[in-house]
Amino acid sequence: MAQPLQSINLVAPAFKGVNTEDSPIAQDPSFADVADNAVIDKRGRIAARRGNNVITTDKTELGSDHIHKMSYFYDNAGNTKLFSVGNNKILSGTTTLVDETPGGYSITANNWKMVNFNDKAYFFQRGQEPLVYDDSTGLRTFGTATGSTTSTDLYCHEALAAYGRLWVTDTLNNKQTIYWSDLLIGTDFTGGSSGSIDVSKAWPDGYDEIRALSAHNNLLIIFGKHSILVYQGADSPANMSLADTIAGVGCVCRNSVQHIGTDVLFVAQSGLRSFGRTIQEKSMPLSDLSLNIKTEFVQGIENRTAPTSSAYSPEFSFYLITFPDTNITYCFDLKARLENGAYRVTRWPSSPFTSFERLTDGSLYVGSVEGVGEYAGYSDNNQSYRFRYYSPGLTFGDPSTLKILKKLRPTIVGANSATVFINWAYDLGTAYKTQAYTVGNQQPGFYGVSEFDVAEFTGGELIARRVVNTTGSGTIITIGLESNINGFPLSLQEINVLALIGKTI
Repeated sequence: MAQPLQSINLVAPAFKGVNTEDSPIAQDPSFADVADNAVIDKRGRIAARRGNNVITTDKTELGSDHIHKMSYFYDNAGNTKLFSVGNNKILSGTTTLVDETPGGYSITANNWKMVNFNDKAYFFQRGQEPLVYDDSTGLRTFGTATGSTTSTDLYCHEALAAYGRLWVTDTLNNKQTIYWSDLLIGTDFTGGSSGSIDVSKAWPDGYDEIRALSAHNNLLIIFGKHSILVYQGADSPANMSLADTIAGVGCVCRNSVQHIGTDVLFVAQSGLRSFGRTIQEKSMPLSDLSLNIKTEFVQGIENRTAPTSSAYSPEFSFYLITFPDTNITYCFDLKARLENGAYRVTRWPSSPFTSFERLTDGSLYVGSVEGVGEYAGYSDNNQSYRFRYYSPGLTFGDPSTLKILKKLRPTIVGANSATVFINWAYDLGTAYKTQAYTVGNQQPGFYGVSEFDVAEFTGGELIARRVVNTTGSGTIITIGLESNINGFPLSLQEINVLALIGKTI
């Protein structure tokens, strides 16, 4: 008697993101082994990320360098300006990059911290005299702005605007002292209610170095390399006191810290972490948000040779962290946590993104070697990028029986005119068999525009279903789908897998 075909539906494949930590044959098929240049869209589908819509047309001042950091300045009068840094210059503008570096000011690195505070923008980098910008007087050194010599105590690497003051720390020779400015005066660190605090005796393990600062719920959070201090009453810094200490977890890079409204995300040596404040217990437990890619993510942290860059976008519901020296960006989806407390994550390998900045209108700007771009459209400066999905090992519930794969039937949303490559392999091998097909060049039918007897009413989304005949056999099946993204979105709704179940091996 002929064996009936067994079916497994991969509904919303990669809905739970990439998992490289669990056994490939024991995973939930909702995970993915590979999800490159992908996001989890609002309907829970794996979809192609958006691209780099380059705005800059004249990047002469940037030269062959890339944009290392960006900051969007705005004041109460409605004045705005986008600052970026690269080629050891401070630049402004989007279409044409203009050198704003003060005359005679020498810059030796591009890892600036830029913050907005009380209608001014402030620029800090270790070993450099800090700068201040306002719309009426332009970009100046602190010395020029105050008319006096700037203390080297302020040649800091980290800055935070919070609680009506500017907080700065981390100089070449002092990583224990935090200075705060006078109320609403970001250039005054000697008069009024300005002051400082030495935290060298507060570290839980005896010694640490300040790496980053953050503000949350009237608390000042001080990130060290290996531990964290939490001070309460930061709105009156002269009277603030130590509220909590956390040993064994610190921050590897100040650029990774992002406030997401109800929490603070940062990258530690052990992965992406968050502060979650439990009000009832008045404690701050930590959770590992990169648990499903822990090994490779920690390796990326340890092997990095350049500063990271990160962004939080409530519009896209993700946290991005990029390692510019290896051209890889990790996208953590913040819409919901998985059962193990981790966020869903996808990778953007060989991405052009080197820095990010969210504007007040929700637009997300990205920096690259091409200058300033917007995270929009579906091409990288008119060049395609590769979307890739690969499943974990599929055993149909029994890894000991032979499977003879007969058909694959993917359901793809969008991908107008794209060539789709369907790949499959057996027993965790890498010798994939491939079939390709092209999605039709269709135009969706809209209500009131296309008649129902002429064009199908689709609501603006194209849906393509194609049956692919397959060959071969094995005990474990791995399925992949790839396509070049060049102008149109692509989402993978489901993959229907049909196979004959053979004898036990």
